[in-house]
Amino acid sequence: MGHRIHIGISTCPNDTFAFDALMRNLVDTRGLDFHFELLDIQQLNDALRAGRFDVAKTSFHAALLLADQLRVLPSGSALGFGVGPLLLAAQDGAVPRDSSQRTLCPGIDTTATLLMRIFYPSTTQIDHVVFSQIMPDLKSGKADFGVCIHEGRFTWQNEGLHLVEDLGQRWEGETKCPLPLGGLVARRSLDDEVTGRIQACIADSIRWGLTHRDETLPTMRRYAQEFDDAVLMQHVDLYVNDWTVDLGTVGRQALATLSTLARRSGIVGDDAPPIEVFESTDTRPMLPAKD
Repeated sequence: MGHRIHIGISTCPNDTFAFDALMRNLVDTRGLDFHFELLDIQQLNDALRAGRFDVAKTSFHAALLLADQLRVLPSGSALGFGVGPLLLAAQDGAVPRDSSQRTLCPGIDTTATLLMRIFYPSTTQIDHVVFSQIMPDLKSGKADFGVCIHEGRFTWQNEGLHLVEDLGQRWEGETKCPLPLGGLVARRSLDDEVTGRIQACIADSIRWGLTHRDETLPTMRRYAQEFDDAVLMQHVDLYVNDWTVDLGTVGRQALATLSTLARRSGIVGDDAPPIEVFESTDTRPMLPAKD
């Protein structure tokens, strides 16, 4: 039995797409024994804080707060242009202005909440619910606003809700960077050589998905809130891109910008360590995927 790796990912289609091959042992695991757990993103953030995972998907907001314990892996991130959370309203023309209003966010450590706090400071009361509950609660009048993520980006109009602002577009306009939503992190306590093998396995799994798209659909359907295949693939097309394969220079700059804005807004302390991206010293070519 290989080195056991407890890995947590979200139930979102971009994660189940990217990790499908690794979950089904369709790529070389390089002597590692991966044990997957699939959770909501805020549950992943909480579990990381509690020390439950060796490797996990997390909001970059949480990665900022836990930078002393975790390093970001180059592969597995969700960032890009046109991928940001949407600020939705129950009533047409409503805007966040004061604490008499209530905004639902998908978790205290999510990047969606971070953007709401950066762009709408000292306005509405913020409460947190599971992301899939935000639109139903808005429709039923339990809140004034909701910060919508995942499949909801494509279905909110069908629910009779109203767009206040695309927070991702605002980020892009002010920073000129792709929006870093979430990424894979590994514990600093892991040996560099083991972390390098984990990184290589993940990169292989993402590439497998990109070349076997239709074969990932059963796994995505199993966990998705939305079961329409076209919507699932629309989600993948939006959130899985070159920066998912490797953050590259642009992705690393986007993380640095997020860190700067979080400090400027007082969300992260000035003395907090910066996000560090793991750099593997293994320059050998990736092992071929299994047939």
